[in-house]
Amino acid sequence: MQVRFRLEAELRFSAPFTKESEDACRVLIDEANRVLFVKGVPKGVEPGEVGHITGSGFLGDVLTLTIESGAYTRAHDALFRFRKQVAPTLGKYRLGIREIVVRDYSITIREQFPDNFRVPRLPFIRNATLSDGVLSFDLTVTASDLENRIPDRLVRLVEEKIEAAGYGGKGEHWELIYESGAKPRHFEGDPTAEMIQRGWIRHALSRGQWIHGPQSTQLFRAFEQIVIDEIIRPMGFSEMIFPKLVPWEVWMKSGHAKGVYPEIYYVCTPKTRDAAYWEDIGDYFKVTGEVWVDEIRNRIDGPIGGLCYAQCPSFWPFLQGVTLANDCLPIHIFDRSGTSHRYESGGIHGIERVDEFHRIEILWLGTAEQTVETADRLHDAYTYVFEDLLELEWRCAKVTPWFMAQEGMIGADTSCGCGGRIGTTDYEALLPYSSSWLEFQNVSINGDKYPKGFNVKIQSGVDCWSGCSGIGLERWTAAFLSQKGLDIEKWPDKVAKLVGEPKNLFKFL
Repeated sequence: MQVRFRLEAELRFSAPFTKESEDACRVLIDEANRVLFVKGVPKGVEPGEVGHITGSGFLGDVLTLTIESGAYTRAHDALFRFRKQVAPTLGKYRLGIREIVVRDYSITIREQFPDNFRVPRLPFIRNATLSDGVLSFDLTVTASDLENRIPDRLVRLVEEKIEAAGYGGKGEHWELIYESGAKPRHFEGDPTAEMIQRGWIRHALSRGQWIHGPQSTQLFRAFEQIVIDEIIRPMGFSEMIFPKLVPWEVWMKSGHAKGVYPEIYYVCTPKTRDAAYWEDIGDYFKVTGEVWVDEIRNRIDGPIGGLCYAQCPSFWPFLQGVTLANDCLPIHIFDRSGTSHRYESGGIHGIERVDEFHRIEILWLGTAEQTVETADRLHDAYTYVFEDLLELEWRCAKVTPWFMAQEGMIGADTSCGCGGRIGTTDYEALLPYSSSWLEFQNVSINGDKYPKGFNVKIQSGVDCWSGCSGIGLERWTAAFLSQKGLDIEKWPDKVAKLVGEPKNLFKFL
């Protein structure tokens, strides 16, 4: 990718230039181009790639500069290098820089853009065009924005969007590790439709939300017990309770703030608890029978965050800024204290793709070796559960999540049972009624992503790593019932014994 920067800026001084001070400044400009801007630039770099003052003008107390560059000593960096150089020399003429005004800043990127790449709408960009493999955009920025390296961040963000557009679908980053082969099937229908017909579940009043009757809940609890007996207790996981309202600060540190917005349920707070402030809202409902939503929007503050999207980020403030003793590692914990919420857009379907779901989140951390070892043990435990207890037709595959590829976290080592030291293993079950595969389980080794974001260290000085594995009860149920059906006598013995006799509390007339 070839990047070009062009900057026009005014340096406003404390007094008008004289002939003598102007000549001195021209010498400084020449010296900056020959010496100052090339400092630290690798040998062999083309001169056009290095920052260069290509134009200058003097008018009263203003020095106007035009600076162009490629990737080295970028135009904004050259500007501030020059400012630092010019101050002591012009100080002799009683000239000091009072203000820097950015008149124009433009960036062009030449690249082979993927066909599905779209010109981004980004902050600070007032105009952007893409033509013949060249993306051009003009910025509205201040000198303070340049010091905060806004141009660099924008270029990096565009690079990420180019990479994301060319990343491809799941099939391009999916590598089969294991497949169970055919298992006995006792059902060919849609399990959700059958559960509704038998009165096991009913639609709730929010989208992607179900009310689970006693029978469905019994199956949930049976799966929970299997997880406790076969995974939680043998591997020494301890229960904790993670918050289910997640403030922005958590998602900023976990990295979710980069792109979680289309999928979260936002949480807002009232501007006040004063009953008088809200009295007319209640009165409106009493009179009309409708909730005055439009007016409520005017009386709440902006979102403070959202409902739990993925359980593990909410844990990490518990360790923020601490150093863990060597002898307490590895740490194995889990949370099952509440629902998670994810706005699935048009993708909701049955009980397997919902907006509100129930999940046991398993989380572990320690050294890199300890983290990989735990993932290996989890893989073995899941294999036993899916093969011998649930008797599912399933497979698992190594996948490359985009956030890991984007952050350069994917390593070459594929020696562990999870298909790699850093990455995710997806577990998929066959859905006979649709001849498709449902991802119903995963194991992720996240490297130092979360410890680094929350500044968690280990006493010995080695990097702290972590992993997580979400056990979605809706997904387990959909996978199990789609193959085994709803007749308990056809279920594997372990599951049937834990569920017991399904309770039919309700009779609908």
